Amino acid sequence: MRLASFVHADQSAYGAVHGDHVVRLDQTPGAPVDLCGYIARHCGNWPTAVSGEEIPLHAVRLLPPIAAPGKILCVATNFREGKPDPEFPLTFTRFADTIVGHGEPLLKPAVSQKYDYEGELAVIIGKPGHKIAREQALDHVAGYSCFNDGSVRDWQKHSSQFIPGKNFHRSGSMGPWLTTADEIDDFAAIELRTRVNGVVKQDISMARMIFDVAWLVSYFSTFTPLAPGDVIATGTPSGFGSTRTPPEFLVDGDRVDVEISGLGTLTNIVRQDAG
Repeated sequence: MRLASFVHADQSAYGAVHGDHVVRLDQTPGAPVDLCGYIARHCGNWPTAVSGEEIPLHAVRLLPPIAAPGKILCVATNFREGKPDPEFPLTFTRFADTIVGHGEPLLKPAVSQKYDYEGELAVIIGKPGHKIAREQALDHVAGYSCFNDGSVRDWQKHSSQFIPGKNFHRSGSMGPWLTTADEIDDFAAIELRTRVNGVVKQDISMARMIFDVAWLVSYFSTFTPLAPGDVIATGTPSGFGSTRTPPEFLVDGDRVDVEISGLGTLTNIVRQDAG
């Protein structure tokens, strides 16, 4: 299934994406109030058929699949690209209000000229757990989405703590929807590509991840209980703007596409924040 959160006729809703339309799932008597509740109810036992009001996708405004995740846990240094593997990943957190949905503008902060893109895979938790064994970790995963960990590099480098540079308002994005885990037959075959204005900047296989999804779910759950709707962003490969020669940072009007095979393409246009 492909599951989306969206706004239609000034009303927040969620549904299943089929082709060029979405089937509302929130109008059934007793339905959970949001997609977070829906995945908590159905994770691991997804309906084989759904029914409801059908709305053209072009008529809705897509939100992040999980509009208000309780936790967004992020990883860096997580691809094998010619350097020694670290013993543990570098980790940090993002706040929910830093993330917009597919088609929404990304805000380039007025206080920086070093706004960067990072294409990533997002893992969405569907089943709660604490101290989860790696062997059972994938049972807790509802599905996956595309993620852009938009980063303000100068603020990120103010200290050894990444939080300021990773948490500017509306600087990152996730979407266009959540693809349930049962739709992924061969995770190692998934490819991630990030394009800026149509030019490929990042291109890598998920098979080159150092810390795979099961390891990350188990690791994070060791120190914090995971709940339905929590998000783990699994890290970006090289090719983002600050690693290029010369550096290539985003400016007003740039288009960023994060495409992950089998999941779709997350697209956002950069807009300059007024200050």
